[in-house]
Amino acid sequence: MASPTPHGVPDGLGATPVPPDLALLLRAQLEDVADEVEEEVRRQVPEYARPADGTYREHLRAGVVQALTLFVDHIADPCGRGDAIAKTYYELGRGEALEGRSLDALQSALRVGGLHAWRLTGRTAEELGLDSTVVAALGELAFRTVHEVAEAAAAGYAEAQLRSTDELERRRRRLLDLLLCQGPVSLETVQDLAHGARWSVPRQVAVVALAATPDQRQEDWPLAAAGALVDMESRPPRMLVPDPDGSGGFGGRALTLALRGRPAAIGPTVPLTEAARSLRWAIQALGLMGRGILPRQGVVRSADHLSTLLLHSDEPMLTQLRLRVLAPLDAASEGQRGRLAETLLAWLLSGSNVPDVAARLHIHPQTVRYRLRQLEKLFGDALHDPGTRLDLILALRAEALRDQAVITAQ
Repeated sequence: MASPTPHGVPDGLGATPVPPDLALLLRAQLEDVADEVEEEVRRQVPEYARPADGTYREHLRAGVVQALTLFVDHIADPCGRGDAIAKTYYELGRGEALEGRSLDALQSALRVGGLHAWRLTGRTAEELGLDSTVVAALGELAFRTVHEVAEAAAAGYAEAQLRSTDELERRRRRLLDLLLCQGPVSLETVQDLAHGARWSVPRQVAVVALAATPDQRQEDWPLAAAGALVDMESRPPRMLVPDPDGSGGFGGRALTLALRGRPAAIGPTVPLTEAARSLRWAIQALGLMGRGILPRQGVVRSADHLSTLLLHSDEPMLTQLRLRVLAPLDAASEGQRGRLAETLLAWLLSGSNVPDVAARLHIHPQTVRYRLRQLEKLFGDALHDPGTRLDLILALRAEALRDQAVITAQ
């Protein structure tokens, strides 16, 4: 890949003539100068001061020699370009990124090496009795050389980081797709993919399903950087959160803050290989949030609403249950039906305790008894049958949730 064209280097280079013999002299001294520059870099830059293996030492040496060669080439031809040598530094920058190191050490080495090389060159210029205008031109050429190789290294580093980030994201997406697929998941396969995605394998996970909005992107989510696997392009968007119940996890207020007010539903905490089950419940809870059956705003934990999720897991069957069990209420007027249904549910949930029903509904106990006599006429002995009572609780609870959603939507 071609190295970038340098920007910000001095214009008008070559206006002051540099003796051509100087390039020949410096080229002859290049290996000796490289020895001194390499030693100075190793002395001043801690990252390069460690005992070096053969390959590491070769790379450091090659970088020094290439930079000095570029400097001498500029002296021989101030208007020339050093694309081949700049490409070497481009690759050096890429190598630093791929090894997971910061670019700071390489940039420091360039500054230290360039300054020391300039001191050595200045000493040679002084020995040759060159005038100040020539020395100034040499200084500009030295600056140009350091700028070119530093910019090439930075470009290589940035390109490698971008490619590394994209590849890591692809691997994490593959891992998330595997974990959330409906079929059986092999822990060994998960571990292999997780290693390539640089993701620590947790014991347990929970999946978060998020309300879809058009203005939020994946990079906006701090949980992604904190270890969650994120897919904001799926519908609904989802996140797999590692160890949500552990210390330092994303539970409670921390998760709510991280979601920045976006409505979301959290599936139950499950073993890693059962993440698809957590997703299924999270999506179901999110759907009930959208209908107003569960709270529309904030973060809803499906584990706190298991009976509601169970009740709505088969909507056609639930409709059939309501139509069959609550049919006797159809004989009441529309105004009466709502009051009777509310009273009947409170009576069933309170263990047939009239004072408790009155307190729950904020009405007089005598009113409760009046309504119960009406219910006895409609339902007869069925009110005292255990099986029917359970069906009534389920049907009345579903109807109450539906009515509540309608009121909330108005």
